[in-house]
Amino acid sequence: MTEKQKPSIRFKGFTEYWEQRKISDYGDFYYGHSCPKWSVSENATTPCVRYGELYTKFGTKINQVYSYTNMPPEKLRFSKGTEVLIPRVGEEPMDYNHCTWLSLSNVAIGEMISVYNTNQNPQFTAIMFNATLQKQFAMRVEGGSVTNLYFEKLKDIDISFPSIKEQCKITTYFSSLDHLITLHEKKYNRLVNIKKSMLEKMFPRNGEIVPEVRFAEFTGNWEKRKLGEIADKAVDNRGKTPPITENGTHPLIEVACLGNGSPDYSKVEKYLDDNTFNTMLRDYIKEGDILFSTVGSIGLISLMDSNENAAIAQNVIAFRAKENYDSSFLYAMFSTEENQDKVMRIVMGAVQPSIKVSQLVNVEYSVTDNIDEQKALGKYFLVFDHLIALQQQKLKKLQNMKKACLEKMFV
Repeated sequence: MTEKQKPSIRFKGFTEYWEQRKISDYGDFYYGHSCPKWSVSENATTPCVRYGELYTKFGTKINQVYSYTNMPPEKLRFSKGTEVLIPRVGEEPMDYNHCTWLSLSNVAIGEMISVYNTNQNPQFTAIMFNATLQKQFAMRVEGGSVTNLYFEKLKDIDISFPSIKEQCKITTYFSSLDHLITLHEKKYNRLVNIKKSMLEKMFPRNGEIVPEVRFAEFTGNWEKRKLGEIADKAVDNRGKTPPITENGTHPLIEVACLGNGSPDYSKVEKYLDDNTFNTMLRDYIKEGDILFSTVGSIGLISLMDSNENAAIAQNVIAFRAKENYDSSFLYAMFSTEENQDKVMRIVMGAVQPSIKVSQLVNVEYSVTDNIDEQKALGKYFLVFDHLIALQQQKLKKLQNMKKACLEKMFV
């Protein structure tokens, strides 16, 4: 006996129930054949898809290949262009929702891939598997550090399909949404890469006394200065572990909150109550302070915003620009790849990397003593951070929209 269901959101004109059956009632499985790593080369001519690429290269549709194998054709299994691929091997049980439709024919399907053939829309099938079967897959995973998901374990899973026409409508919607997300990802990555490139060009490289690119009105050599000469340690909370309360209202900025621009408060997990904040941490950080991670992920930085209710955790320190030095300039200076490398040279420990502030303040940086040039550079890179943040917000909005639709448009 089959169960009939409906999703909570549908396109206009579709009212029929979705019919629930076992996966094995809608299609059949087989495994791909051997395309070992040693057989993949630039000179090989047989296109193939390998299981690792399901995690790293593809979304819900494969319309181009990245690998070619020199295995004899008789030892391979080729696609017809209708197959849904499911990774058979992975690390995390909840990571098997990387199903994809192989839309190309005559492509060799590598081993450690389960192949599902169905007369339903294959891209809809891949989208639906990823959206609704993550927990079902995880329950059927076997193994330890390397796990396996055998298709024999999948056959009894209940799934529901609508009419082919509704499948196509849903597939078109998510394809368009994925296209928009990809465009915004490219815009975001482009801005990040441009900022990175300009940081390298607008600060002197090792051994140089002037930057490669400079605002036209500024001249003169840059000088070497130790961090302790250009910034003061505003706060170092190491050794001070404030109590965390359930009803706290003061965000505790930890390493995970640091990155481009101001702290990311969406990643705050701990809050302090008024008493703790007022007695232990009030006035420790101010707008313009440079927040710097010293334990774990070393060297992540943010420029503190105007949030006077926030505090920093013990694995974060704050530096405050000295007189005649601009904080946004120092923030940009910290961000260059070369200066990040300088910090990594003083890292201690392997399991839990850390740096001593006493060593960090002795690291030398190239700086311009012209405060106007500092402000011009600082403002330039803050504009980049603003553009990057705006683009990231647009991208997150689309990703959240997709996530919500995946939850509501399937049963």
